[in-house]
Amino acid sequence: MKVEQIYTKCLSQGSYYIESNNEVAIIDPIREIDSYIEKAKISGSSIKYIFETHIHADFISGHLNLAKKTGANIIYGPKANTSFKTINAKDYEEFKLGDVTIVAIHTPGHTIESTTYLLRDSDNKDHAIFTGDTLFLGDVGRPDLSQKSTLSNRDLASMLYDSLRNKIMILDDNVIVYPGHGQGTSCGKDLSSETVGKLGDQKLTNYALRENMTKDEFVDEVLDGLAEPPKYFPFNVHLNKEGYLEPHLILNNSLKPLSVNYVENMMNDVTILDVRNEDDFAESHIPGSIFIGLEGRFAPWAGEILEDINQPIILIAPDGKEEEAILRLSRVGFDNIKGYLSGGINSWTKANKNVESIENINPEDFVSLNSKNDLNILDVRSQSENNSNSIRESLNIPLIDLKDKIQSINDNDKLYIHCKGGYRSMIACSILNSRSKKNIVNIKGGFDKISAFI
Repeated sequence: MKVEQIYTKCLSQGSYYIESNNEVAIIDPIREIDSYIEKAKISGSSIKYIFETHIHADFISGHLNLAKKTGANIIYGPKANTSFKTINAKDYEEFKLGDVTIVAIHTPGHTIESTTYLLRDSDNKDHAIFTGDTLFLGDVGRPDLSQKSTLSNRDLASMLYDSLRNKIMILDDNVIVYPGHGQGTSCGKDLSSETVGKLGDQKLTNYALRENMTKDEFVDEVLDGLAEPPKYFPFNVHLNKEGYLEPHLILNNSLKPLSVNYVENMMNDVTILDVRNEDDFAESHIPGSIFIGLEGRFAPWAGEILEDINQPIILIAPDGKEEEAILRLSRVGFDNIKGYLSGGINSWTKANKNVESIENINPEDFVSLNSKNDLNILDVRSQSENNSNSIRESLNIPLIDLKDKIQSINDNDKLYIHCKGGYRSMIACSILNSRSKKNIVNIKGGFDKISAFI
């Protein structure tokens, strides 16, 4: 038996490859499926099953393309409703995979169809659970993402309590937990940076699994402090239920070099998305463009900032990174890419087109300046990050909320912006700049660097 976690850092997402006696199951594949097929090919195995823990909202699954290319069956838990052929597993239904068994355990709560898959080895001993977004390390899945449900968030949270106590916590402490996500996802609040653990450790350390916790306490704590779900989530649910293009077709449609004149003529009708390094963007960028750098959590932030997956996009990318940007955008459903500026920002400046810049300040200079003046400071970290430690008198608007709260920002004084490490603050600067707020300064290195000088 072979179990491998295939972790996509950009999405904070874990897919799983399970192999036994030349038969393979894939759990929660991402949209690019070649790696799964190649692994099976190398070992001389065939992909028999594609297990989906639920209908995903935060990324586009590769289930349809993988089934099309391999003939594997797509398996969901009870109550999953899709437009394509699936096996809707009954609660505790067993699926043989070589010498091992995979048991579908219906664990509603994150969504109504959410299902945990229990892997039993060749001796029929419980080995591992693949929990999707039902149980994370350090947290549980938020119960407010179910689409078009008549159930309230409290109803789903109550179901999640029962699923955890009656279906998962009864398993042996030595059972391995393979979750759907790690730290960074929007599907939970406070996940661990670890992505594999033991169930016994979670019983001891996960706040949501603590002993003698009542259902009302669980519901209140799980729902407390949840930010609004990202606006692109319903689009992803729709694509995962109805279907989508294969990655090679997206590349054929999107990997197109565009001239300076074409980009200039389209500026009012598209989003200009600059995916370079934040320092390069600060130095020089096309007016009105939005920065979301490839070097950070690119795809999820694209979803949260751009919101509408159908909007047309033109890319400003480092040379040779255009294809990567297109494929990573497709992971969250952004397929309407018109192309990329041929020659990048250099071709724009050589054509003597207008550019803008963002003022940067080093953290030590900021701290010195702030000690002598009452600076106007914007913290775009999450509320929980801000609550743990912050600069006195700073205004906290989490980046995900910035576009809706721009009017609350004081325009009279220069605005100094920071996040944790400098990535989100540059996104914030680009948003403000695109909304004609020019009197802004980015603090390089963010709060991590600032705190060293306080």
